[in-house]
Amino acid sequence: MSRLFMFEKPLGMRDTLPELYEKKHHVRTLMEESIKQWGYRFIDTPTLEYYETVGTASAILDAELFKLLDKDGHTLVLRPDMTAPIARVAAARLLDNDTPLRLAYSGNVYRAQQREGGRPAEFEQIGVEYINDDTVSSDGEVIALLVSSLQKAGLSQFQVSVGHIGFAQELFIQILGTNGRATALRRFLYEKNYVGYREQVNSYSLSSIDKQRLLQLLELRGGEEVIGKALDIIEDGYGKQSLIQLKELWEVISDYGLEEYVKFDFTIMSHMSYYSGILFEAYAGNVGFPIGNGGRYGLIEKFGKDASATGFAVRLDRLLEALGSQDVLTTVECIFFSQERRKEAFQLAESLKAEGKKVVLQDINGVKNLDAFTKKFANTTFLIGGANQ
Repeated sequence: MSRLFMFEKPLGMRDTLPELYEKKHHVRTLMEESIKQWGYRFIDTPTLEYYETVGTASAILDAELFKLLDKDGHTLVLRPDMTAPIARVAAARLLDNDTPLRLAYSGNVYRAQQREGGRPAEFEQIGVEYINDDTVSSDGEVIALLVSSLQKAGLSQFQVSVGHIGFAQELFIQILGTNGRATALRRFLYEKNYVGYREQVNSYSLSSIDKQRLLQLLELRGGEEVIGKALDIIEDGYGKQSLIQLKELWEVISDYGLEEYVKFDFTIMSHMSYYSGILFEAYAGNVGFPIGNGGRYGLIEKFGKDASATGFAVRLDRLLEALGSQDVLTTVECIFFSQERRKEAFQLAESLKAEGKKVVLQDINGVKNLDAFTKKFANTTFLIGGANQ
């Protein structure tokens, strides 16, 4: 093996060392417990899926898919998200009647990165899918569960920004007339490039009133009061229907008592083409990207079932970044033993494990730097020679 590649990893792949692994496991466990308390059931899906099904349905750019061929020549992909595989499972196995489904997952997803991207190509998502319920109550439940699970994980300072995919789309079509021109503005919003958005709006040959309506979209952030401001810039149609849904959603959020965590932001856009209604993003301090996002989507229709759904996904790596350097307290005891007292050491270790303690057994002759080694453990017992020290 070339020395150049001996310690290298494929682009975007990362090692998880013991300390980080413990933190991830701890946070994941806390979130899973919270999600289960809301009645969601966890499922798992294959890492490999067919390109023609999950790959094309996922809405992830084709250039970001990891592709390979099986022995029969079929194109496979490493799953690029969890929503599309779960939609496949729900349509094929679980949607036999009209009852709602509450499903959850925790797993790694894979998205190929450009060399200059600097982003992980493999990362873990934990989230939920609430399927076959198109009420605003279900959207509210998913947002409330997102807040609850982030709190359970130990995050205290965060905000969930809520928008609606239909409002901006309807506003753009009403004023610009063509989807092509609307797409340009949507891209600026998705990239959070508000300077570019303003410049693009000012470049259009529009009346000053219409330009002002487009620019006022950037100011629609805040609590329930922004719904009234949004009504002032939209004409009758789907745009107003989206505001009715958001007003109802705010009532649901209020009933949960979560107003301090949720704000409206009408500039929210997604690159996922399957979103069809309310959508949201979760932000925390010191993290430049959303730590989680979600919303209502119609993806299951691609698998032959007429069922709406809503859900969220949390990026575990970004959540850990938001949580900071807080330590996960793992108490481990160490028993050093000599050959003469090895059996006694083994018996002591078994009794400690029976009490639920974590124990390391270490032959004293296998440690060269005793002081450095013992610093790793909460308690140390020496069973050496004929005396217990």
